[in-house]
Amino acid sequence: MRKILIVVDMQNDFIDGALGTKEAAAIVDNVKEKIRSYPAENTFVTMDTHRPDYLNTQEGRNLPVEHCIEGTHGWQLRSDIAELLQDARVYRKPTFGSTALAEDIAAIDEKEEIEIELVGLCTDICVVSNALLLKAFMPEVKISVDPACCAGVTPESHEAALKTMQMCQIHVEDVK
Repeated sequence: MRKILIVVDMQNDFIDGALGTKEAAAIVDNVKEKIRSYPAENTFVTMDTHRPDYLNTQEGRNLPVEHCIEGTHGWQLRSDIAELLQDARVYRKPTFGSTALAEDIAAIDEKEEIEIELVGLCTDICVVSNALLLKAFMPEVKISVDPACCAGVTPESHEAALKTMQMCQIHVEDVK
């Protein structure tokens, strides 16, 4: 059984930048430990990627905080995490979930039995979106989320997202 790790949006703007929180900063060491526990060839990464016209997009009108503008410091993966992910496959996504990631993981699932674990930011937006996309593409694959390696916009929305994922048969557990 191949175990795949998906590291969602561990970018500067979500950790200590424009949309950073103390909860996001608090999970960094847990995420690094998790990354080290997977082979590089089984690790996939998403990066929230916006253009300078972000505020003119639907998302920008609903969340009017410029963040993860491609090429900026805020868009980059946190440097100590980026070092661990040098050989991982990276998906730049203009929205919450990555259909390209889901398609590529589904192609792997067609060839071999897999399990998927997600970690990263933000639990209540991009982590839940990617988890649900993956579940829609692969309803029979075990998908899990480690809550100690995720943080939401608020602690309350983090918990709500975990409950939503549980209701959709995504395992929410510490799977160390």
